Amino acid sequence: MAIQHTAVVPGTVHLVDVSGAAPAGAKMRDGIQLVPRPSDDPEDPLNWSRGRKMLALAMVVVYTFGTGLPMTLQYSILADITADTGISTATLVEGTGYAFLLLGFGCLFWQPIALTYGRRGVYLLSTLATVPLMVWTAYSKSGGEWFAHRIIIGFFCAPIEALPEVSIPDVFFAHERGAMMGVYVFSLFGSNFLAPLIGGWFNEAYGWKWTMYFGAIFAAVAFIIMFFFMEETMYFRQGLEGLEDEQDEIAAAATTTDAGEKGEKSSSSSQTVSESPAAIYVKPTLAQKLAWFRKMDGRPTYQHMLKTMYMPFIYLYQFPIVLWAGFIYGINLCWYQVLNGTASPVLANAPYNWSSGLVGTIYTGPIVGAAIGCYWAGSIADKFTLWLARRNNGVREPEHRLWPLLVTAVLGAVGLIMWGVGAQHHAHWAVLAVGLGILTASVVAGGSVALSYNIDCYKDISGDTTTAVILVRNLMGFAIAYGITPWYTNMGLQNCFIMAGFLALGCTLTFLFMTWKGKDLRRASAERYWKYAAESSSAH
Repeated sequence: MAIQHTAVVPGTVHLVDVSGAAPAGAKMRDGIQLVPRPSDDPEDPLNWSRGRKMLALAMVVVYTFGTGLPMTLQYSILADITADTGISTATLVEGTGYAFLLLGFGCLFWQPIALTYGRRGVYLLSTLATVPLMVWTAYSKSGGEWFAHRIIIGFFCAPIEALPEVSIPDVFFAHERGAMMGVYVFSLFGSNFLAPLIGGWFNEAYGWKWTMYFGAIFAAVAFIIMFFFMEETMYFRQGLEGLEDEQDEIAAAATTTDAGEKGEKSSSSSQTVSESPAAIYVKPTLAQKLAWFRKMDGRPTYQHMLKTMYMPFIYLYQFPIVLWAGFIYGINLCWYQVLNGTASPVLANAPYNWSSGLVGTIYTGPIVGAAIGCYWAGSIADKFTLWLARRNNGVREPEHRLWPLLVTAVLGAVGLIMWGVGAQHHAHWAVLAVGLGILTASVVAGGSVALSYNIDCYKDISGDTTTAVILVRNLMGFAIAYGITPWYTNMGLQNCFIMAGFLALGCTLTFLFMTWKGKDLRRASAERYWKYAAESSSAH
């Protein structure tokens, strides 16, 4: 199968019917071809009602907040934890770095399980495990203990990094993915920005230990909501994205051949020919819907599941686009880490002298910025992609989605310079808040575009390539967690953030190379991609 499809470029799909001559088997909606093509099964998540789809998206958001917010509550209260426990702030920050590291590598364990036995059970396990781990955090007495629960919570919360990127394409079509992926990325970063705001004021009212207990309660409530309302979205469909038209031609040719053969046969021999019975679709019972895992026909073999635990490393080597998407997502995570690593030291000291509650309040700017970035990289990018597809005879190239990065590249540089130069010269806090908001809009949009681009390019192996992207992202985040403090301490806030601004600009503008050579890279990887996609499909 891999050899005969090498002429088909992965990710290039006919998305818009501009001539009124859509392929015979295509399913259309408002002139847009539905990719991937939904089956006739009413329980196929692509066939769900709009309300049911939005409920599935809402459950992804509940999960993201239910795990993302508790594990980041400590960002604005590190000084209070240090004062009470004697654990140095440097050790606390280092523990956060270890958590980020396990958030990446934990995906190697959880993602194959979710792709084989279902998404729902992994989401529930991850959220439930967060509850006792947040309680344990409140009892921390040493650096070793802090490292231990940060590492374990990073492992159990790892699905937050890669599983939503699989669940969303389970339910939504190619022309909808950008907007829905933007909602997820907003939830991911938004939960991390909301947590310090809540944590700061909660700490002032009840102390840091009860702040951790609040995280446990929050995760428990999220678990209860998900248990009753989260549906399984795993569905094994026939065919590969991008080959629908080719498969239609093969089916049409086979039908014509069969018709010719039937015409030549005698009436007696034709009695041996019988039509295939119509497929019977069974609606799952309530007990099946509430089950944590579901054993579906066509699921990958156990051997294939084990293989997918190391395949992300191979994909990083064999698919340069995956590596680049991880780099873009990673560089944006770095600026997020820079924000968290400098907000408290800058605002808690002279001339601002803010309390932990006020330090948390500065994250209001990033929350607003995250919403703007989500809309820019989501709904606006989807509409722009459709516009470019219409100008390209209805064909969508994944690189069409990259152009919004032209704006985020500039915004990232402006936000970083506003923050660093403003802090160095003791600017009004509103200047710093606006700078952080601009920076966050860039960070969220950049991460969302990188994830969507990876999925658009290699949809049928995106469960594994997304893990590869997250590995690169979190390794970069782990590195910057160690480097940011000596960086701005030695260079000074102004010089550090001017350099960071131009680094952000230069790194993001590498998308121009991908708009030029991205399709060539996809074409060069076609044989490998269709081979892996066919193996993944045949393992079902």
